[in-house]
Amino acid sequence: SELVRQIAALSPSEIILADNSEHALYQIDREMSVAFPNIPRTLVILDVRNRDAVFRTVEQLKPEFIFHAAALKHVPIVESQPCEGLLTNVVGSQNVADAAVAGKVRAMVMVSTDKAVNPANVMGATKRMAEAYCQALDSDVREHCGITRFVTVRFGNVLGSNGSVVPLFQRQLAQGAALTVTHPDVERFFMTIPEASRLILEAMLVGMDDNKANQGIFVLDMGRPVKIIDLARQVIRLSGLRPDVDVKIIYTGLRAGEKLYEELMHETENLLPTDHASVMVAQPRFVQLKAVQKQVSLISAAAQEGDNDEVVRLLKVYIPEFDRTANEAKKIRDKATNVVYFQENIL
Repeated sequence: SELVRQIAALSPSEIILADNSEHALYQIDREMSVAFPNIPRTLVILDVRNRDAVFRTVEQLKPEFIFHAAALKHVPIVESQPCEGLLTNVVGSQNVADAAVAGKVRAMVMVSTDKAVNPANVMGATKRMAEAYCQALDSDVREHCGITRFVTVRFGNVLGSNGSVVPLFQRQLAQGAALTVTHPDVERFFMTIPEASRLILEAMLVGMDDNKANQGIFVLDMGRPVKIIDLARQVIRLSGLRPDVDVKIIYTGLRAGEKLYEELMHETENLLPTDHASVMVAQPRFVQLKAVQKQVSLISAAAQEGDNDEVVRLLKVYIPEFDRTANEAKKIRDKATNVVYFQENIL
């Protein structure tokens, strides 16, 4: 929605709002009717998994730019339902990207995540696979002198977005409950919704420059990571209360697929500056289009069959760092959980 606001402020000739949530479409439509009444808009109920519907929408409405932010992103939920995560995050992204090429869209921007770097969970692994597909397709289109450019933007947690931690803390405070933090050492990168949206637009402009993109993934400078426990204490203080006195903080243990730390780039990726101080380019491992197309075909077939084990197995084959990082993260979680609960017993 913030992307819509910022794009609308640039006076486009039309905005197409596509979502699988009728309520979400209604909300942004009402907001647009007040804030930007003179910009024509089209509302489309659309599921990115529905390939025919995606192609039909792009063919009929002929967008110039596509911003692809549809994803299943809640780590524990996707961890428990790998097939669903795969079908939305990988197959859905493939459908949108292929439709963009067929419809001669000028650029498709794919919103990715820091969890795609050394993924310890299914959500991160599926987003990395989607990144790889868009990388490969961008290279193939360039080689065949096509017009569509693919820009992948990778960043961390967005404050106030759906499922983010600050609204959770606020709800817990309103209910008079203790604030829950998984582990005292958990750190995450954060930025605000307006900042993230603005940098996505900046990255798109850089990515459309043929001389600068070079199969890279754009990484937003998010500054230093923040400890979640420090964030919890600050939320309590801003409410006029005292941490650990008026409001307790409870450690619940790391969840399945969760790491203590997130990364914005892999150790083997070469990080290059751009003309924009807050936007950098990482160049991860590259997979040829035919190879990644075959991978998506095989793993999507397993997902359609509801074979969660096979989907996870194939993800670990196609994203080798997923297997290693997931095992390392599990050891840390097991050890960390024991320490957390021991601390609680002492208290």
